[in-house]
Amino acid sequence: MERYNVMFVASAGGHLTELLKLSSLFINYNYVLVTERNKISLDLRKKFKVEFLLYGSRHYPVRYFIVSCFNFFKNIYLFFKYKPDLVYTTGAHTGVMLCYLAKLFRKKVIFVEVYDRVLTPTLSGKLVYPIADCFIVQHPELLIEFPKAKYIGGIY
Repeated sequence: MERYNVMFVASAGGHLTELLKLSSLFINYNYVLVTERNKISLDLRKKFKVEFLLYGSRHYPVRYFIVSCFNFFKNIYLFFKYKPDLVYTTGAHTGVMLCYLAKLFRKKVIFVEVYDRVLTPTLSGKLVYPIADCFIVQHPELLIEFPKAKYIGGIY
């Protein structure tokens, strides 16, 4: 049986914490975990196949622009290195470009809006919603913002 190539993508912090709650599923796929490099995420190398992007904060616009340019090219490299059939992401900005690359090459995209967003959507959710093959919200209130989304309750 052929195994799917899956990229699990999340920014460091809460997005990654939610994604890691699915880590028991990783072994069912040829997977790679893509996240931002920081002191905490470096420990992931002990347990998972992981690739790192540079961490950037929008609070520092000039640095964020430079980091985003680097990550742009790194994302292209990672996409062609791992050739995913599916990109699964909880956001934030780290996942957006890989979702668009996946759509460009007719691959599947699953986006899960993070649990702490009850009434207002994330920027990454707004950007990925139009192209996602499956868009999941964890609170019914977000169906107002994303009417074609799937509400399945808290999944983490």
